[in-house]
Amino acid sequence: MPKYLIQATYTAEGLKGVLREGGTARRQVVDRIAESLGGRVEQMYFAFGETDVYVVADLPGNAACAAWGFTASASGGLRTKTVVLLTPEEIDEATKQQVQYQAPGA
Repeated sequence: MPKYLIQATYTAEGLKGVLREGGTARRQVVDRIAESLGGRVEQMYFAFGETDVYVVADLPGNAACAAWGFTASASGGLRTKTVVLLTPEEIDEATKQQVQYQAPGA
């Protein structure tokens, strides 16, 4: 199953919700979202800095991940950014691909 790193930054409204509900309640919500899409959360961390939350999740594919991001961002409580994660084995497979490429200006 594809793995994703979802980064979330809370809005002021979202932070009010975290202050009211706490971190473990937010983790339960995140777990339910992943499960509703046919996936699972591997890890979730709150953090200092520009990004407030990091989630590593296994999801069925890009469409499921996009559905999560659209729904969460549309709530107005946060903004998300997603990174597709690749295993070392997937990189091995990529390095064996034959690619037709010409560098710009070559």
